[in-house]
Amino acid sequence: MRSTRPSSHTGRGGRARRGNSPVLAAVALASALALTATACESGDATADGEASASATASDDGKLRIPDDIRDRLREHGIDVDKWKDGAWKNWDRDDWLREANEYINPIIEGLWNPDRMREAEEPDQGVDDSDLSGDQGVTDPTPEPVEAQAVPPSYHANAATAGKVFFDSPEGSAVCSATVVKDPAHPGKSNLVWTAGHCVHAGGNGGWYRNIAFVPSYNDDGKPVAELENATREDVAPYGVWWGDWAQTSDQWIEQGGSTGGDGAPYDFAVIHVTPEKGSDGKSLEEMVGSALPVDFKAPAVPQVKSVTAIGYPAAPPYDGQKLFRCQDRPGRLSVAASDPTMYRIGCTMTGGSSGGGWVATGSDGKPALVSNTSIGPVTSGWLAGPRLGDVAKGVYDSVSEKYANR
Repeated sequence: MRSTRPSSHTGRGGRARRGNSPVLAAVALASALALTATACESGDATADGEASASATASDDGKLRIPDDIRDRLREHGIDVDKWKDGAWKNWDRDDWLREANEYINPIIEGLWNPDRMREAEEPDQGVDDSDLSGDQGVTDPTPEPVEAQAVPPSYHANAATAGKVFFDSPEGSAVCSATVVKDPAHPGKSNLVWTAGHCVHAGGNGGWYRNIAFVPSYNDDGKPVAELENATREDVAPYGVWWGDWAQTSDQWIEQGGSTGGDGAPYDFAVIHVTPEKGSDGKSLEEMVGSALPVDFKAPAVPQVKSVTAIGYPAAPPYDGQKLFRCQDRPGRLSVAASDPTMYRIGCTMTGGSSGGGWVATGSDGKPALVSNTSIGPVTSGWLAGPRLGDVAKGVYDSVSEKYANR
């Protein structure tokens, strides 16, 4: 599977991209797991846009950003006008915001245009899962591959809560999958999106990604790549582009997360609070798409789960990242470290790009609920693994909900 890390191959635009090589030259860890984000590369990293919404443009063309965001940027020596004009492309390690309270994501209107969305790819690193030993907690036999099935268009009619998260990393433009989830503080009016932690933060060796935005029902009509080359923004984003005005992942992911060995994978989840790039007639994301999934933090242990459906936009061959797929299987157990929670694992042929996509099962109340998200998988595809959501995940979720409870 794939990760949001650079590799030894070069893709379009001259950015690092791995292709199908099983080893990342810079790291050369052949016996590890890889994070499965369809990530960064080939998007036009020089694309400019005008600022709007939470970062609005005034009549004189100057960028207007709410004082709290402006102050947070200034604390790190960042000029907001220069940020809009391209300073966000500076990935100097000293300037790369990393801590949990340092998330900053001013809206840049038009940055995510159809071409940039379509071309967002992944520098990934291949891994060999052969060293998953039986003494790391409890690990069930590797599941048989389950062929991913295409979700029939329109995606809004058949999987209304699914979509894509776009972001920028040091390697270029990137993409993951994500799910609209319910917000207990705003029943029926949620602006919360669930994805993988590695889709918003680089983990132990990096910081927050930038220009994070969610597009529900991306390419809703399931158009082929050839037709998307001339697509309008409304074609690929019929329910709008929603920017993350806050994101939160686990402290464990921030401290331990890595692109190899499954480091931090049992805590590889994140919640994004979003706001529309352009007006949504006052509607929340949930109202706009017409649905949101509850999150079940008390899902039964793996042996008691009869079936899980994982959904996402796989992008590595034989997929192209433009269409929605899903896999259904009975999960087994995967333990990457004896001290960490055991993960769910299912057979599935989805490749990179499916990272962060929701796993849906019958919740403790008998109704469909999100119980996990795609986190890791092998370079050869065949299976996916996701964290079992518990108290830590609930803490992340509740924290984001409470932050906007009175807004």
